[in-house]
Amino acid sequence: MSKETTGIIDYGAGNLLSVHNALKSQNIDARIVSTPEHFAGLDRLIFPGVGAFGDSLRHIDEQNLRAPLLQWLQDDKPFLGICIGYQVLFEGSEEAPGVNGLGFLKGQVVHFQSKKDLKIPHMGWNQVSFKDPSDPLWKGIPEDAYFYYVHSYYPAPADQNLISASTHYSTDFAAGIRKGNICAVQFHPERSQELGLRFLRNFVDSTR
Repeated sequence: MSKETTGIIDYGAGNLLSVHNALKSQNIDARIVSTPEHFAGLDRLIFPGVGAFGDSLRHIDEQNLRAPLLQWLQDDKPFLGICIGYQVLFEGSEEAPGVNGLGFLKGQVVHFQSKKDLKIPHMGWNQVSFKDPSDPLWKGIPEDAYFYYVHSYYPAPADQNLISASTHYSTDFAAGIRKGNICAVQFHPERSQELGLRFLRNFVDSTR
C-alpha cells in the first residue's frame, strides 16, 4: 500500500464514502478533508460530486476551505474534481445565480437546453471521447468508453484548449478539463465500475 495520502474534500453533502470506498478498493490511502489544517501532508486532492452548486460552495465557505483550495489549485498540485467538484472550479452557475464559484477557471456552468423528448437530468451511461488518448488519465481505457453521469448542468470553459474530453447529450459538452496537474470530469468514476476504478487508479499513479 502506498504511503502517499489522497485527500477527499468534505463539502457537507454528496458521496464521500463512495469515493473513499472506491479508493480503498484500489489500496489507495485516503482521508477526509474538512478543515484547512487537513491539507497538510496531502499528496493529491479529490473534490467529489453530487449536490448543488450553491449549497456546496456555502459549505466550503462555512468550513473556511475556499482559501486553501484556491492555494492548492494555484500551486498546481494534483487535483481531481468530480461532477460538482468540476463545476465549482468555474466563476458561477446558472443553478445558483449570484453565488461565486472558486473562479480558478474562466467560464460558467450552464443548464441543458430543454428540448422535446430530452430527459433532464442527463442520467446513465454515455460515451466519453478523449482529446488526447495518450494522457495518463486514460491509460488502459478504450476511446469512447462509457462512464456514468447524473447532472443537469455542465461547465462551458472560456478556454476551449482546456477541454480534455467530450460527451454528446443533445449537444457536445465538456466532459472533462485539464490544466497542468488540475483535472476534472463531469462523470462519476466511482459509479462507473471497472473503467471508473481504472480512471481513479490512473489519477493516483500519474501524480506520484
